[in-house]
Amino acid sequence: MLEIERKTRVSDGIDPGQIPFAELLESQQPAILKGVATDWEIARRGAQSAAAAIDYIASFDGGRPVVGYTGAPEIGGRFFYNADVTGLNFEARRVPLAEFRRRIEAHLNDNDPPSFYIGSTDLDQFLPGLAQANRLPLNDPMFEGNPPTVSIWIGNRTIATAHFDISNNIACSLVGRRRFTLFPPDQIANLYPGPFHLTPGGQVVSMVDFRAPDLERYPRFREAVAAAQVAELEPGDALFYPAMWWHHVEALDAFNAMINYWWNRSPAFVDTPMTTLLHAILSLRDRPEQEKQAWAALFEYYVFGDRERPAEHIPQQARGILAALDEPAARRLRAELLQRLNR
Repeated sequence: MLEIERKTRVSDGIDPGQIPFAELLESQQPAILKGVATDWEIARRGAQSAAAAIDYIASFDGGRPVVGYTGAPEIGGRFFYNADVTGLNFEARRVPLAEFRRRIEAHLNDNDPPSFYIGSTDLDQFLPGLAQANRLPLNDPMFEGNPPTVSIWIGNRTIATAHFDISNNIACSLVGRRRFTLFPPDQIANLYPGPFHLTPGGQVVSMVDFRAPDLERYPRFREAVAAAQVAELEPGDALFYPAMWWHHVEALDAFNAMINYWWNRSPAFVDTPMTTLLHAILSLRDRPEQEKQAWAALFEYYVFGDRERPAEHIPQQARGILAALDEPAARRLRAELLQRLNR
C-alpha cells in the first residue's frame, strides 16, 4: 500500500451527550471522536475477549437470517470481483446468525482463515434491543422526525473496498481495530470506480487493490493518495465522515464489530440522486457535446445553483415545481416522472 501521510483530525475529550453534530456537518471534513463509545457494553465485552463480544451480540439474536459473506482464505479478506470481473470472489447467502457465529468462532485462532463478513445489518430488525443498550445520544434538533439508520457490521479481518455513501455517517468501532482511508468526493476519477450492474456490496467500488496498487494500470491513483487521509480507530472510537466521501475500510483483528449511524438532512420525501444519475446516463451522456454543455447550464441554473433564483421572477401562484418542495408536491412530481418514463 502507498504511504498516506495525512491523518484524520482527532477530537478528544468529547462528552458523548454533547457531540457537535452541526459543527461536524458544517466542517465537511472527517473527524475521529476519541473514546465516545468506550463505555458501551459491547465495547466492554470486546475488551474482555472476542468470544465474550460474540456471545453478547448473539444474546440479542432476533431469529431472522442475516446475509453472510464468505470468502476463501486466498482473497485475504478483500471482498471484490473474480479475476475477469464476471462475478464476485465470495459467496453471499442468507444464514442464521447463530450458524455464522459458529463459523467465525471456529477460525478465530487461524493464521489464514476464510473471510467472514456481515455488512450493514439493521439492528432493530435483526438484533432487537442491542441499539438501545449501546447507543450515541442524538441530542440535536436535526434528528427530530428524521432519525438515523443504525446498522451493525461484523466479521474477521476483512476489507471493504473504497466506495461512497449518500448519507452522513458516524461509525463506532466497538470490537477490534479499524482503519479508514478517506478521499474527498472530487477524487472519483482517480479512484477508478468499477461497474454499476455488479458490485460487492450494492455500491460502486474502486478497482484499485490498495494492498498492492497497479500504478501502470491506475496511474491517477497517486493523485488520490495525495488527497487522502487515514483514520486509525481503537475500540470505543467513532469516526464522522460526510456524505459522498469515499472510504476504504479495513478490519484489523480476528473479530471486529462496528455500529454506524447513517443520516441525511434532506426530507424523507426527497428521492435518491442515484436515480437521477442513472437516468442522466440514459438521456444525456451520449448526446452531442454542444447539447451536453447546454444541459449542463440548465442543471446549473435549476439544480446546482441558487435554488431561489429560477423562481424569484415568477408569481408565487405560478411557480409549480420551482417552488419549495413538500411531500404532496414531491408525490405529484414523482407521478409525472413515472408517467413520462412509461411512455
